[in-house]
Amino acid sequence: MNLIELLAEPLGYTFMVRALLVTIIAAALCAVLSCWLVLIGWSLMGDAVSHAVLPGVVLAYIAGAPFALGALVFGFLAVALIGGVRDTTKLKEDAAIGIVFTTLFSIGLVLISVTPSHVDLNHIIFGNLLGVSGSDLWQVLLLSAITFAILVLKRKDFTLYAFDQTHAHALGMNPRLIGAVLLGLLAMTSVVALQAVGVILIVAMLIIPGATAYLLTDRFGKMLVIAPVLATCAGILGVYVSYYLDASTGGMVVLAQAMIFAIAYLFSPKQGLIATRLARKGRRKALAASR
Repeated sequence: MNLIELLAEPLGYTFMVRALLVTIIAAALCAVLSCWLVLIGWSLMGDAVSHAVLPGVVLAYIAGAPFALGALVFGFLAVALIGGVRDTTKLKEDAAIGIVFTTLFSIGLVLISVTPSHVDLNHIIFGNLLGVSGSDLWQVLLLSAITFAILVLKRKDFTLYAFDQTHAHALGMNPRLIGAVLLGLLAMTSVVALQAVGVILIVAMLIIPGATAYLLTDRFGKMLVIAPVLATCAGILGVYVSYYLDASTGGMVVLAQAMIFAIAYLFSPKQGLIATRLARKGRRKALAASR
């Protein structure tokens, strides 16, 4: 079997085409948002929101409503609860995040365990890329288009918020509102990624691409290009490898992203482990030679 046949065979199945489309869309969207999450330091927030949507999805199933609707409601609820606990107590944000997301995630697990169903609800936790339906694909397209449009239109405000909230306030912006909008977009992005990798692995797609791009460039504008390109390539690779190895598709997509991060961590020209070690060794030799 030649390369063209290897690439073409999975595309002969409709479910594989849908899986590829959802993976590409989710990976690119998560990667763009991850650039801001990494800069602001919201990795734990991404983890919280992605896990907190679980009870919303289960309740939507029980009510016969679209999964995306329940996930969105609980995503926004998680953001509101975290802000409320943080602002009305002496607890720091990380404590508020831990309390809210573990509580909501536990509620979701309990609901799954007590809900009689002919459908395996565990795919919500672990993802079910190969089971994406036509309606699921349209939901992903709609939510992604809305989220990406807002990210593009307000990218300057989000970037200034990430780098200097005080300066943003001095320019007449409302940092609290900007942060709330960004968290809302995080909730919507989590719903998109839910279709691909499930609530367990969403946080990886929300953090790894931005972290990888951060190691490869010092310019934020380049991060916004590098992150989605690498994430998309990893997504396609993960889907194809999972097809031929008969492995978990969502897990393989995240594993491919992690492998790219490992390469950047080791070989990045400026921040890679090997480059920094060599540079440090060179400085020591130069210092020793000058004595």
